[in-house]
Amino acid sequence: MVSSTHWLASATGMAVLERGGNAFDAAVAAGFVLQVVEPHLNGPGGEAPILAAPAGEGRVLVVNGQGPAPAAATIERFADLGLDLIPGTGLLPACVPGAFGAWMLLLRDHGTLRPRDVLEPAIGYAQDGFPALPRIGVAVGAVERLFREEWPSSAEVWLAGGLPAAGRRLRNPALAATWRRLLEEAEAGTTDREGQIEAALAAFYEGFVAEAIDRFLATAEVMDVSGHPHRGLLDGGDLAGWRAGVEEPVSVEHHGWTVCKTGPWGQGPVLLQQLRLLDPVDLAAMGLGSAAYVHTVTECAKLAFADREAWYGDPAAFDVPVAGLLDREYADARRALVGEQASLELRPGSPAGRAPRLPSTGLGPDTGKVLTGSGEPTFGDTCHVDVADRHGNLVAATPSGGWLQSSPVVPGLGFCLGTRAQMFWLEEGLASSLRPGTRPRTTLSPSVALRDGEPCLAFGTPGGDAQDQWTLQFFLAHARFGLDLQEAVDTPAFQSDHFPSSFWPRRAFPGKLVVEAGHDPAVIEGLRARGHLVEVAEPWSLGRTCAAGRDPATGFLVAAANPRGRQAYAVGR
Repeated sequence: MVSSTHWLASATGMAVLERGGNAFDAAVAAGFVLQVVEPHLNGPGGEAPILAAPAGEGRVLVVNGQGPAPAAATIERFADLGLDLIPGTGLLPACVPGAFGAWMLLLRDHGTLRPRDVLEPAIGYAQDGFPALPRIGVAVGAVERLFREEWPSSAEVWLAGGLPAAGRRLRNPALAATWRRLLEEAEAGTTDREGQIEAALAAFYEGFVAEAIDRFLATAEVMDVSGHPHRGLLDGGDLAGWRAGVEEPVSVEHHGWTVCKTGPWGQGPVLLQQLRLLDPVDLAAMGLGSAAYVHTVTECAKLAFADREAWYGDPAAFDVPVAGLLDREYADARRALVGEQASLELRPGSPAGRAPRLPSTGLGPDTGKVLTGSGEPTFGDTCHVDVADRHGNLVAATPSGGWLQSSPVVPGLGFCLGTRAQMFWLEEGLASSLRPGTRPRTTLSPSVALRDGEPCLAFGTPGGDAQDQWTLQFFLAHARFGLDLQEAVDTPAFQSDHFPSSFWPRRAFPGKLVVEAGHDPAVIEGLRARGHLVEVAEPWSLGRTCAAGRDPATGFLVAAANPRGRQAYAVGR
């Protein structure tokens, strides 16, 4: 089974399975196709956190596909530039591209195919073309003037045939040429599969790809959202010094399930904190989708995300109290804060007795002030892919970053760099303060869940700060209410925008709750009566959760795809 946010990626993954590849091979091939067909949502210059569950091992591995900040990226450097926030576009927010390294590590350690096998479908779509999604044209149209006047390398790729219209054949021959050259170099010295993967990694992080990135950033000054042109801080040394790695997941038990997430360099633990808060709550008595249910889930989300703001960051650089945040007694104390009325405060807790610290930008609970701007939807979004195979292997990945509209194309490569460093704070002493060589605290959050010690469900969604709200709602509908995967995906969604956005310019909307119009009007009025500032979104507009796995009761493989956006696709046999 394969489920992803684009039908061509899902079909590619299934084709790999049909010809004998395993789930990891299929996920890698689908991941590279996503870079081509959803270039406004991810790219080779972005990142890809991955959760992998090898068959028969009863465990889940985290592949760190998030590259770190450059060595030259310091708070002092940005202060010298007169910036108090890292811009959301341009070259300044570029981190080391992590996606390629993560996909190659997954292929090397758990796959069976060679680099050519997993890259050829993406090369075909880049060279011969694919039907452009409507949102690609919207994304390019929003920055057309910027491309033509300031980012000519992007105009060469994305405006070569004019503004991309929905359904038009869209090509990226420069990216196809990059992948072909990389394969040629990977295969030049060896026929050994692992040797070719290592050579491909060297070509990307030390060879011609890194050299092109280094050359461009050393000389180019490009316009960004600050209104001024800036030169990037990333260089070839940053790329050469990094490789993807493997980590243990963070997990909690919840009503017979074990749910696994990345560490606090992603926002994954925030889903686990919400599960801890909701563990003893009688959700069934409230009723799925009732005003009491939406209110309770939302108020617990506010508490968990407040902790995210105060405590989450790269654990290699900051002592994140993960055990304290997931402690049951801590959750009990936090749950007591949930009242009958919506809170308008940002209320982080004190795990293990440590006092929380929020950024001093007026976003704390005492003022409710906000910064202005529009956040992630302006600059990009995310993709997702899940694969389950006949052997029992399971993988969930959430590729993102390297959005075509957020940074100029690196000349000669056909792709742009990511802008993930915008998630750092330019203030000393915070969990997610900018520190050279450390990972930003991202929103990317794939999930794998186990029953009786066996991995059986992979799931995730695009959506920035809403990822671990929408996937929580999906999981609760499935695990607590017994809905099948597709029914759980189809359940009307909601999201809180109460806490600071992770994206430039870090805006917060205290008390704001967005609900799909599929909710009963009485529920919406009930939420307003509880003090939520409710905004009603269009039907089928929130979330793009995908899922794949194995039904523990029958042993059958199962999957679901999201109808929202009319592009996700689940396929299997």
